[in-house]
Amino acid sequence: MTTPPALQRLAGVDFTSRPTRRKPIAVALGHAQHGVVRLERIESHADDASFTQWLMSPGPWLAVFDLPFGLPRELVLALGWPSEWLALMRHYAGLPRDEIRATFAAFCNARPVGSKFAHRATDRPAGSSPSMKWVNPPVAYMLHAGVPLLIDAGVHLPGLHAGDETRVALEGYPGLLARELLGARSYKSDTKAKQTPERFIARKDLLDALEQGRTRLHVRLRLTHAQRDDLAADASGDRLDAVLCLMQAAWASTRPNHGLPLDIDPLEGWIVTA
Repeated sequence: MTTPPALQRLAGVDFTSRPTRRKPIAVALGHAQHGVVRLERIESHADDASFTQWLMSPGPWLAVFDLPFGLPRELVLALGWPSEWLALMRHYAGLPRDEIRATFAAFCNARPVGSKFAHRATDRPAGSSPSMKWVNPPVAYMLHAGVPLLIDAGVHLPGLHAGDETRVALEGYPGLLARELLGARSYKSDTKAKQTPERFIARKDLLDALEQGRTRLHVRLRLTHAQRDDLAADASGDRLDAVLCLMQAAWASTRPNHGLPLDIDPLEGWIVTA
């Protein structure tokens, strides 16, 4: 009797650039088989040290992270920053945040209304914020905080940086999958006053759609009743965003080249499923 192969561990990561006990980094862990994604648990990491310890856990695993992995080539060339990814990330990580904000603001202020920000090639098909944006949401700071952790942990970033190929990190964007299912309906807010019944209903509708597999990814989410209640009750949406990234990880795990285009810009990177 042959032993069936072990299921590849999958993860979806909702990242924050300043993790705390109140707003930790959420990591949804699970596995997929025959198009069904089973959520095992969601871990919370309240500081970088705890999150790094998870990143160092042995493979094989594939994880999708809700943070940008690169900056727009147009921006990098305009600023005269290194045009090789690792050198650029080392340079960027060495800058204080107030200098990043001032530099990006000056770049935007010199450009015409309607095209203030530079965009990566992946931003428009994904519908994501430009990775140089420092407010609402501050994804530039998420890149600044998160990518150095990935580099130092030695994980593999396909198309950008070679590392341990048993630990694969891909850039994701939960809003891409949520928008496919909910349209313009909002399902989360960190602001107490905006944590409305309408957003609660939207989260429940989103979970129903994921469990029924009503997405172009053709994967279905399998939850326990307790998990479903927990995700619906999380008004911030952080844990649900981690699960959305887990669904993107499940799709990527079955695709050639992890679902990434073969011709992605090696400076900018790509959002999986875009």
